Amino acid sequence: MVEQLEEKKQISVIIPVFNSAGSLEDLVRRLDSVLRKGSYIYEIILVNDGSRDNSWQVISDLSRNHAELRGINLMRNYGQHNALLCGLREAIYPVSVTMDDDLQHLPEEIPRLLEELDKGYDVVYGTPTRQQHGLWRNLASTITRLALQSTMGVENARKVSAFRALHTDLRQAFGSFRSPFVTLDVLLAWGTTRFSAVPVEHAPRHSGTSNYTFRKLIQHAINMMTGFTILPLQLASLLGFSFALFGFVILIYVVGRYLVQGGSVPGFPFLASIIAVFSGVQLFSLGIIGEYLARMHFRLMERPTYVIRAQTDSPSMSREDSQ
Repeated sequence: MVEQLEEKKQISVIIPVFNSAGSLEDLVRRLDSVLRKGSYIYEIILVNDGSRDNSWQVISDLSRNHAELRGINLMRNYGQHNALLCGLREAIYPVSVTMDDDLQHLPEEIPRLLEELDKGYDVVYGTPTRQQHGLWRNLASTITRLALQSTMGVENARKVSAFRALHTDLRQAFGSFRSPFVTLDVLLAWGTTRFSAVPVEHAPRHSGTSNYTFRKLIQHAINMMTGFTILPLQLASLLGFSFALFGFVILIYVVGRYLVQGGSVPGFPFLASIIAVFSGVQLFSLGIIGEYLARMHFRLMERPTYVIRAQTDSPSMSREDSQ
């Protein structure tokens, strides 16, 4: 009997929740159906990320009716990746699955991710075969993935999705991480390079609208670039060097024309344009440096990644109490 239990895959399903009271009951029901059918030993962790509706009340009610479900209520809205990091640190089983709360990620696709994970990978993404978003949202997602690829430095970075299966032990690579700016996929790249992706169905949103607007996705991409890589600083250095070289060439041209023809280059617009270009590059570079200084400032302030307000009883506690 003990050997049979050890052969069963043990899974923690981590779901950040934000204003999704209407979809949680159906989501948990479908998860229970899929995981029970697969004979998994599992827990479901719902992390309420400062929802403004009654999501926490729904989570509390569900936890009383589902022994495998555990709820975590954060003090305020910290962001999806912060909530995921919280859930990953609280997970008790060796394999974790992360997914959204809006039923766009189908619970029925979880076995496919786990099957790919068994092939020796550490992280497997469920990449949607077709996005269920508008043009601007898809464009912003593409920009974010390009930023993520430059940050992670792995081949499958452009296939990143919030629907993941991973080995929970990867959290050891970022156990001491304490920044308010979190990008889980970059943190996972600190612990492994063995990433994979499988195509999965991406359903229409169950209810409500997405909280990731075009502006928020672009801001997320900027946070990744300035929070986990020095690429923007290198870009600023390259621009500075290029325009300094350009200015030196212009200086040679002006001096050469004066020596040959005895006069200067006429035209105020030309001079004004050169000054405007150089000023723009300087301000751009200062802006990049300012972004890095702001992140250093917040790190020195020791702002928390997240703070837990309350938790429901964990599955392990429930089983111990029943014994």
